[in-house]
Amino acid sequence: MRKFSYEEQTIQLTAAIDIAINAFQLFPPPNWYENNIQRAINTYISLKNSLINPEPRYKNTKSLSYLENDVFTYFQEGSGKTVDFFWAQIKSSGLHYRRENKLARVIKRGKIRNQLEYDFIIDVLVPYQQEGIIGPTETSLLNNLIAAYDEKHRDK
Repeated sequence: MRKFSYEEQTIQLTAAIDIAINAFQLFPPPNWYENNIQRAINTYISLKNSLINPEPRYKNTKSLSYLENDVFTYFQEGSGKTVDFFWAQIKSSGLHYRRENKLARVIKRGKIRNQLEYDFIIDVLVPYQQEGIIGPTETSLLNNLIAAYDEKHRDK
């Protein structure tokens, strides 16, 4: 996959944010109250504003990767009509984003590479166990990877 410039990434991410807002409006997640939906929409509007008008010190690709992570977290981890609509629109819009199974990649690699992966695993470990997405073997491995990451980064 080719590398995109900061400006190209900003355009793509802005389009993804618009799709996310539309997904929440058209297909609200089940069991969400109107205030939850509006809070999610407001969060995405805020992310879009941060993207369009970044503080100069945050106008770099590393900060952009954190914004991207914030935009896609719900749609990478969730399921249902909201998520399905989002990914269908991303694909039909020709955006370069793809849904990925981050957990499977970490398990296959046997190592947590960075803080974003660490935070992701911490966030999904218990729900994935409860939903039966991961079994006892994967849970044990992930707990070991978390401990190894903690040990390596304890003094930093």
